[in-house]
Amino acid sequence: MTENTVITVAGDQPYDITIGRGILGLVGTALPPAATKVLVVHPPTLAAAAADLRERLMGGGERQVLLAEIPDAEAGKRVEVAAFCWQVMGQADFTRTDAVVGFGGGAVTDVAGFVAATWLRGVAVVQVPTTVLGMVDAAVGGKTGINTAEGKNLVGAFWPPRAVICDLDLLDSLSHNERVAGFAEVVKAGFIWYPEILDLIEADPVAVVDPHSDAFRRCIELAIDMKARVVGEDLREAGLREVLNYGHTLGHAIEHSERYQWRHGAAISVGMMFAAELSRLAGRLSDASAQRHRDILETLGLPTGYRSGAWRQLLATMQRDKKTRGSMLRFIVLDEIGKPTVLQAPDESLLFAAYQEIGE
Repeated sequence: MTENTVITVAGDQPYDITIGRGILGLVGTALPPAATKVLVVHPPTLAAAAADLRERLMGGGERQVLLAEIPDAEAGKRVEVAAFCWQVMGQADFTRTDAVVGFGGGAVTDVAGFVAATWLRGVAVVQVPTTVLGMVDAAVGGKTGINTAEGKNLVGAFWPPRAVICDLDLLDSLSHNERVAGFAEVVKAGFIWYPEILDLIEADPVAVVDPHSDAFRRCIELAIDMKARVVGEDLREAGLREVLNYGHTLGHAIEHSERYQWRHGAAISVGMMFAAELSRLAGRLSDASAQRHRDILETLGLPTGYRSGAWRQLLATMQRDKKTRGSMLRFIVLDEIGKPTVLQAPDESLLFAAYQEIGE
């Protein structure tokens, strides 16, 4: 049996991310010893698995474990859904020593973390991501949030989890398209931090999205390690953490334009292609490195273009994004692969030119 990998996130509230197979039994030991009540937040597709997890966590009746089924994906990231979870906790008299478990994809762990951060001004949360995106991105780092009509993740809190349990067995039931979409965040880690990920994709693009391959696990672990290093140094996005926004400024605008019907990874893929072209046109990134973005993303089956006529709408959405400062747009760009930097207040003509490179 392959050993578990443990990656520690440093900071004022350090915690471990455990990666392995058949490790759901670790969820119970990660909970606070004093927790007598636990809320497991999960999507409808994991109802049966959540019921099994509930039995594990009850500990022979020593804990009261409640299930909160919420809509999957972005449909669950609404204040009404958070209010439903608060209602369940209030009716069960949850105290500050009790806990929440996020059991699902990135949207579910976002909501679970936000509910935990806001109930009685903060209770423990253990994240159990069940998707690639959740494991490498959403469940790690303590950023929690919900969406509003004005944009994505505009309401939220920084609330580090007590632990993150990444059981790779949970990925076996995902469709190929779901794995590939989630893999966009892994590719991002390759572009901004660990080029080894890009080498592994180019060497065997089929193996890297096979959850049973060594290449897949290596890519997942590298992406998680990157996120852990960055957020351990900068929890509240005061500096280094901003590099994680590579591809996200335009990507979030596309998600908003599509009313969140696009997978997050697909939107971020287009956003990274835009960021690469912006980097190239700004004289920072070579033509070959920009082309490498396109080749890798398209090899995996991820999109690299968006509607040409959507630019004005996307620009307006980006100007409202939480990543702007004042009225100034900020983009993470690359000086070269593995060397991200900030491009602040670029001329609108430069942005338009970069968008023309991905318009379709």
